Amino acid sequence: MSEFFKAELKDKFLQYASERDDYFETGLLYDEFLRPNYSLQYVEKRIQEIIEFDPNLLDIMSGNGMKIFMLSSTAYTPEFLEEGGFTNLYIQEEEKWDTFLEQLASTRKLSAQEKSGLDKTKKKAYRRERILLFSLIGAVATSFLFTIFSLLTPLFTDKTYLSVREFETRMQTLEAENRYLREQLEAIQNELSKKDSVQ
Repeated sequence: MSEFFKAELKDKFLQYASERDDYFETGLLYDEFLRPNYSLQYVEKRIQEIIEFDPNLLDIMSGNGMKIFMLSSTAYTPEFLEEGGFTNLYIQEEEKWDTFLEQLASTRKLSAQEKSGLDKTKKKAYRRERILLFSLIGAVATSFLFTIFSLLTPLFTDKTYLSVREFETRMQTLEAENRYLREQLEAIQNELSKKDSVQ
C-alpha cells in the first residue's frame, strides 16, 4: 500500500472521529473503511502512527486488554484537517524531495573564474583543432597536386625520336597499306558499277 493511501486513510479516520461526539471502538473504523481487505491490526497501526505524530489529535482510552480500545476526536482534530491533514503533509514532503532531487540533478552554476578558465580551455582546444584541420587540408591538397603533376608530365615531356631508317620503314609500311586500301576501294567500285549496268 502506498504512503499516499496511508495518509488519506489517516485523514479519513480523523474525519470520522471529528464527526462523532462520543468515544467509539477501533472496530468501527475497520468496518467503515477497510473490511474485508485488511485486518483490524492494520487500523491499529495507522492510529498508532497518528498518535506518534501528534498525541493531541486523538483521545485514546485503553481497556478490554487492549492499549487502544476506544477513541475520540479532540479540539485539535478539525483544525489539523482544515490545514490539509496527513495528505497535505505527504504532498509537501514529496515536493521537498522533488525540489531536492532537481537541485542535485541540475549542474551547479560556475563562478566567474571557473567560466573564464573553461573559456580559455575551450579556445585552446578550438585553436588546436583548427591547426590540425588546416594541416590536414594542406596535406591532401599537396598530395592531389603531386598526383596531377605526375600524371600530366609524361604527356608533355615524353618525346621519342626516330632514326632515319625507322622513319623510312614506317613510311614504306604506310604506303603499302595505302596501296592495298586503294586497290580494295577500286574493286568495290567496279563491282558496284557492274551491278548498276545489269539493272
